[in-house]
Amino acid sequence: MTHNVALNWKGKMHFESEGPGGKVLIDGAEEFGGEGKGVRPKAMMLSALAGCAGMDISSLLKKMRAEVAHFAIDVAGELTDEDPKFYKNVKVTFKFYDKEFNKKKIEKAVDLSVNRYCGVMEMFRQFANVTVAIEYIEE
Repeated sequence: MTHNVALNWKGKMHFESEGPGGKVLIDGAEEFGGEGKGVRPKAMMLSALAGCAGMDISSLLKKMRAEVAHFAIDVAGELTDEDPKFYKNVKVTFKFYDKEFNKKKIEKAVDLSVNRYCGVMEMFRQFANVTVAIEYIEE
């Protein structure tokens, strides 16, 4: 399978990327001529990581009958000091919200995503130290 993306320049550091499923606006940081009209490219990589894992977990929790009221994923990426800067350390925090939790099933879903299904996670492992944490928030 091949994915294709078309990138169109909108002026200065602003671009529109169109790929399978939709469009994304990209812009550089203000100190590099950007105007805040879109997501920065490296941050978009972190969003892709969270989105990939999120889709896995949403599907797995439904199949396992372990759904929660809400869940969120926070991703923090630490860049190298020298150019070309890339993420050397990445922490992925899975946050689950509900009154009760089936922790065994939730942890299995996270493990399956992190270690088996999420291709973006595997890509990140090729260049970064990736750590994972799970938080349960009762509401």
